[in-house]
Amino acid sequence: MQDKDFVSYEYKTVNVKTKDQTKAMDMYEAFGWEITGTTPTVVGDVTISLKRDRKQKHKQELTKLERQAEDTFEAINRLQQSKTMGANIFAYIFGVFATLVLGGGMCLVMLIENSIPALIGGIVIGVIGIALCGVNYFIYKKIVAKRIKQVLPVIDRAEEELANILEKGNDLLRADLI
Repeated sequence: MQDKDFVSYEYKTVNVKTKDQTKAMDMYEAFGWEITGTTPTVVGDVTISLKRDRKQKHKQELTKLERQAEDTFEAINRLQQSKTMGANIFAYIFGVFATLVLGGGMCLVMLIENSIPALIGGIVIGVIGIALCGVNYFIYKKIVAKRIKQVLPVIDRAEEELANILEKGNDLLRADLI
């Protein structure tokens, strides 16, 4: 009879954004996972299928480091989203207000007929509304630039922390091979 080396695997699937696919694959490979396949999803994410030897040495330490890495990875993604979230909310609210000002000017012109002051006032209010709509973009850009300046050092620190965690995981894997 032939002797076969039987290896028992544990399996895992992870959903990540398409833009984060390579980072996630590198992250999981640092903890002994082997990528068995990737499948795009309907919403623009990617499902990554992974497998790892069940009897891997230092499995508890690798699992602990993996959880830390996943938490750090999510924190980095939340920080990336926070760069524009506040500016988006402001821009939407300010845009609605500017549109209401523009609409108020139109209403003034259209509802009060045969009145020159209402016509002039409506046109002035409408022009102010249009100007507010145009200024909205520049305010948005300024808010985003200010937020990026605040968040970028935090993102850099988190990415450095993630790199250190991945190096620790990779070192544990190399210790198995030696």
